[in-house]
Amino acid sequence: MSAGYTFSTPAKEKKLVNQEQLQGTLVSMLGGYVAEKIKFGQVSTGASNDLQRATSLARKMVAEYGMSKLGPVSFQETNDLWPSSLAQKTFSETWATKIDQEVSRLINEAESQALKLLKKHQTTLNKIAKELIKKETLDREEFEKIVKADIKTSKA
Repeated sequence: MSAGYTFSTPAKEKKLVNQEQLQGTLVSMLGGYVAEKIKFGQVSTGASNDLQRATSLARKMVAEYGMSKLGPVSFQETNDLWPSSLAQKTFSETWATKIDQEVSRLINEAESQALKLLKKHQTTLNKIAKELIKKETLDREEFEKIVKADIKTSKA
């Protein structure tokens, strides 16, 4: 695989992002992790940055943006007037546990969605893996060529 590296290219710069778009981003971030599980039956350290970013995004969705089953509540721990090391938690341990559970739920749902998508496109995944074994890296054009060829094949 590509050491957990994923990329995305926005069509245009966006200032506002909705919940569905963020959930899609979580799925994308977990793609390398899930692909390793499918292809090799285990994961490597390659996806660690994607996992960190996905967890951070899921936490923001829950604790800052109100995009979870906890509802429209913000649980920010920092204060603009104080350095983060002096910031105090503004919520109870009970809420902290609920936040952690929601973050975990969002990550697990994204992993499940990534698994469904990658299994659906297993042929494409295998072709990409073969090319990565040959070359170790693929640039964007090479990657898109493989994906586009498989899309044409599957539609025919």
